[in-house]
Amino acid sequence: MARIISSKFHPVLVVIDMQNGFCAPGGSYEKFGADITLYREIIPNIRKMIDAAHELRIPVFYAQQVREPSGIDLLTRMHRIIPKRRLEFSENIRSCLIGTWDAETIDELAPGKNDHVIIKRRDSIFQDTEFELWLKSIGADTVIYTGIDTCICVENSLREGFNKGYDVILVEDAVASVWPELQKATLEKVRGSFGLVLTAEQLAAMLRANKRRALTFTLSTEYLS
Repeated sequence: MARIISSKFHPVLVVIDMQNGFCAPGGSYEKFGADITLYREIIPNIRKMIDAAHELRIPVFYAQQVREPSGIDLLTRMHRIIPKRRLEFSENIRSCLIGTWDAETIDELAPGKNDHVIIKRRDSIFQDTEFELWLKSIGADTVIYTGIDTCICVENSLREGFNKGYDVILVEDAVASVWPELQKATLEKVRGSFGLVLTAEQLAAMLRANKRRALTFTLSTEYLS
């Protein structure tokens, strides 16, 4: 059971890598031969979380993982040991090139005028980006995680955020992985070591029920077991 030391928290919502290249029909991931069904199934629940965040004035951040057309940021320029599947994808598919349709967030979840877009080059939204600076500038202390892939970019982001001192809430039906067993493992790791795992419905209801003022809410122990 999670224990809350301070009852008030100041959350932000993160939508990780819900881009055309990974989630849209005709995107580079589907062209690579991947089944994007699981990625697309979570779109309504992410939409539910975005709508709740907008309603409650919770800041929304979109992570977009991009590549340079020159290939200067390819993994092969830095690593000699790369798993076969990731190497094949990196070498054979020019995915999410910056400035292209492939790199943009899918239409169903497109950022609003007051949302924020974080451009990242690696798995974690914290690595070599302005994300933490922006969190500090608004006094955020809790990050709500949605998006893909659960066991790669989502897990790396929440682990790094936790180790930097940010509380973690993972929305279990608003994240997806092409490796279902690894998704289950990530959910269990978060429950056991990092923070809360809630459904979109649970979290949206909790946030609405405990609204106080912009960016200040009270966590209910009902959701901590």
